[in-house]
Amino acid sequence: MLCAEHRALITATVPLLESGGEALTDHFYKLMLAEHPEVRPLFNQAHQASGDQPRALANGVLMYAKHIDRLDQLGGLVSQVVNKHVALQVLPEHYPIVGGCLLRAIREVLGAEIATDEVIDAWRAAYQQLADILIGTEEQLYRQTAEAPGGWRGARHFRIARKVPESAEITSFYLEPEDGEPVVAHEPGQYIGLRLLVDGQEIRRNYSLSAASNGRDYRISVKREPGGVASNALHQMQLGETLELFAPAGDFVLQPSDKPLVLISGGVGITPTLAMLEAAIGTSRPIHFIHCARNAEAHAFRATIDQLAEQHVQLKRFYCYDEHRGDEHQPDAIGLLTEARLDAWLPAERDLDAYFLGPKPFMAAVRRQLHALGVPAQQLRHEFFGPASALE
Repeated sequence: MLCAEHRALITATVPLLESGGEALTDHFYKLMLAEHPEVRPLFNQAHQASGDQPRALANGVLMYAKHIDRLDQLGGLVSQVVNKHVALQVLPEHYPIVGGCLLRAIREVLGAEIATDEVIDAWRAAYQQLADILIGTEEQLYRQTAEAPGGWRGARHFRIARKVPESAEITSFYLEPEDGEPVVAHEPGQYIGLRLLVDGQEIRRNYSLSAASNGRDYRISVKREPGGVASNALHQMQLGETLELFAPAGDFVLQPSDKPLVLISGGVGITPTLAMLEAAIGTSRPIHFIHCARNAEAHAFRATIDQLAEQHVQLKRFYCYDEHRGDEHQPDAIGLLTEARLDAWLPAERDLDAYFLGPKPFMAAVRRQLHALGVPAQQLRHEFFGPASALE
């Protein structure tokens, strides 16, 4: 437990984090990645370059400092961090590296006059408290998954059994374990961690599982991003080639409910909502599936959704394209997903469960619109493609 003096010093640094937290975390990442190459695979270099990762860490550190006296007020932040760590196989030995570099960054960015020895000692104690919480919770998840039927710990070799183009940009990969044994069940909405070697460099990424659990294999559906190292490497892999997978994780999962279900996605954000749809389609709850794509060529899984809608009367689907080129696949609307369009496509009863995923501006707009249309805030659920940060 932190002493009262430590808590007071941490609380006093909140204004500094609010004004300069991103500069601090940016310096932290530069230090750590330069001096500790062993942790580089745990961090997405594209998110580093865009500033998303420093911003996310700055937000997380700020939230921790603000709630140092009431950590229960952090809500889902701890669970989200834990699941991302588990999917990428963050281990206890990584924490001292992160902590040491974070304390150095605090001293070097804020200066010794502000980041005094007393302040550094307080942050050392605070970091250790957080590390102990995360390490303990992550160990529980590692053990729980390893002990489950079909479960494992660490890396497991899978081979590419099938590759199926789903759009001009997205390809589905069906991954079967090399050992031929069953695979652990995953919840609809979870993701898988994988490890690749690209030009001799280790890369780790998380990809949503795009099909319901079957105990035999996993499916991920990956968009080929321009300049994306991992996505391009995956798209170039051939049938029979192998890669290493870490067990499924993630807390953006379909919750038990009998309320109307609304699934809203933009672009490749459709992948976890597909698994949710498969799980829910066998129930009697009404389902409204809303997908936004750039155009018909970029629209993945349209035939799959259309077929399900024909077979299940409780499923209604709506498509919105940024542009329409006059081909045979007609969208329900052209342009942005506006509040008026969403109002028309939602169930009349607004006591519903809404799950939405896509680019961050898309999710921010959808959340505002759903709130304005009367959907209870506690029934709005979303996930981030990259590092977690405030959805503002």
